[in-house]
Amino acid sequence: MGWEALAQWGEDAVRLEPLTGGVANDVWRVRIHGRIAVARLGSRTDADLGWEAALLQHLDREGMTVPVPIPTMDGRLFVEGLTVMKYLGGGPPETGTDWRRVADTLRELHRLTQDWPQRPGWKSSTDLLYADAGTRIDLTAMPPEGVARCRAAWARLVGRQTCVVHGNPNNPGNIRMTTDHVALIDWDESHVDVPDLDLVLPDNAADLNDCAYDIAAQASAAWEAAVCWQDEYAVKRLAEVRPV
Repeated sequence: MGWEALAQWGEDAVRLEPLTGGVANDVWRVRIHGRIAVARLGSRTDADLGWEAALLQHLDREGMTVPVPIPTMDGRLFVEGLTVMKYLGGGPPETGTDWRRVADTLRELHRLTQDWPQRPGWKSSTDLLYADAGTRIDLTAMPPEGVARCRAAWARLVGRQTCVVHGNPNNPGNIRMTTDHVALIDWDESHVDVPDLDLVLPDNAADLNDCAYDIAAQASAAWEAAVCWQDEYAVKRLAEVRPV
């Protein structure tokens, strides 16, 4: 159906301009019932979109500022891969104080989602100690020596509490800040994993001790190498993971 599905949000629903930043989806600023919103069209399954929608509704109820889905005229939260979400104003973090607010927001996310079910089709970093693939990750496509390095980094996370992680919070473009709120946007990479993966922030804004930061940084570099393999960024991230 494509963008024709936008009519499910009302006869006056209209696309205004494309938004940049994502690679997996077509994202536009739209107008719904006279108000600005954000619409995202992609190829995610209904089960995947349902997981994300339920998560965002939960976080919204708990007081976090998130791009909560806007229902269609008949109450659906997505149609044929299209989701329309609340528009969130603000700018990216710029100072150390800003990033510390981001760290606090991430820890609130982690607190609110302990024991949350895994996103359909995804694997956590520690699952990948034994599994070869999950959603965008295919370890069989990586060189065996690189896989061994990634798994050694992830093995240091075994036994830790899991929760929902945002997946890419160190990208300033995924954060919208005002004096009143810190909003996390672009939840495409969110899944259940060890919270350390979210806490490798600029200038160690999460205030991890040296050992904890090293574990988190190595595991995060390994994850991004595996998710993005085999582009230039993935090769760079894998080079940051220590040899076994």
